[in-house]
Amino acid sequence: MIRRLKQADVNAIENILKRISTFSETEVEVAMELVNIAAYNSAQTDYHIFVYENNEKILGYYCTGKRPLTDGVFDLYWIAADPESEIKGIGKRLLEHAENFVKENNGRWFLAETSSKESYSKTRSFYLRNNFSIVAQINDFYSVGDHLVVFGRYFSN
Repeated sequence: MIRRLKQADVNAIENILKRISTFSETEVEVAMELVNIAAYNSAQTDYHIFVYENNEKILGYYCTGKRPLTDGVFDLYWIAADPESEIKGIGKRLLEHAENFVKENNGRWFLAETSSKESYSKTRSFYLRNNFSIVAQINDFYSVGDHLVVFGRYFSN
């Protein structure tokens, strides 16, 4: 089942993020900032977080939000599935749910940014397999040799 984030989910999400070897400690901290904002500030509308739950265990999540100053562009800030889960396809199901959320909220563009580092090759392949295309690249963005790769999916009305 995919449902909205609850405060009780915060530790489970942090544990998932820490088990993903691709993510640095700093990346986990940034991801958790958004999770905490969404979990502990019910008045905020910037971050929409949904979790994938199976048998009362959190196995993944995503965080999306409308890009400021746009009338229909959403960012996929984070998407992660528990690397120790034996259930396959969690990421794909979460992404499909996120796409439907974007469409239901009159989104035209759905953007996801990632690194060009080799350790992120599976992430880039994931987006390409799921009908995203590379819409931009900024060389030496994160550091020299580590480019920002922007994937996008356009939804026509």
